[in-house]
Amino acid sequence: MEKMKVRELMVPTEQFPKISDTATLFEAFSTLENAQEAFLSGKSQQRILLVENEKKQIIGKISPIDLFKGLEKKYHKVDLEKTLDKFGLKYIWSAMREDYNLWESPFKDLCRKAGDIHVKDFVNTPNEGQTVNVDDTLSKCFHLFVVNRHDTLFVMEKTEFIGMLRFSDVYREVAQTMKECTV
Repeated sequence: MEKMKVRELMVPTEQFPKISDTATLFEAFSTLENAQEAFLSGKSQQRILLVENEKKQIIGKISPIDLFKGLEKKYHKVDLEKTLDKFGLKYIWSAMREDYNLWESPFKDLCRKAGDIHVKDFVNTPNEGQTVNVDDTLSKCFHLFVVNRHDTLFVMEKTEFIGMLRFSDVYREVAQTMKECTV
């Protein structure tokens, strides 16, 4: 397993449902719900919703938590590292709510917000800790999954996103390897 490469477990982007970055928050809720229903009914193997730009390039993904971030526009002002340095771990949540007035009125005019907010305003774009190269070994991925607590990693080939590495697939492979061990 030490020599196994990301490409052996990744899922190509073509297998995921997609949404445009110009879609509204309402469309994103609906599309994500449809993806979830298709997954649960066995019609689809994926429920992660990938986001495409106008050139059909993958720029990120959307999860239910991202949709909530989309409802509260002030999240883009939150810099977690600065907040941690400023307030310390013990007081982070109350400090963030106070400093940024987060969730002051999240459901006020919910329907209007859902039509006015676009996916590009809140899409979860991958950072350095959430990307791996298609030829990386799984040991690098283990580190990223554990340290950064991501459920998926974006797989890159040069500068293009070509797939996703899901924690569930890596876990299944590790579990199978452990089952083969003799005690």
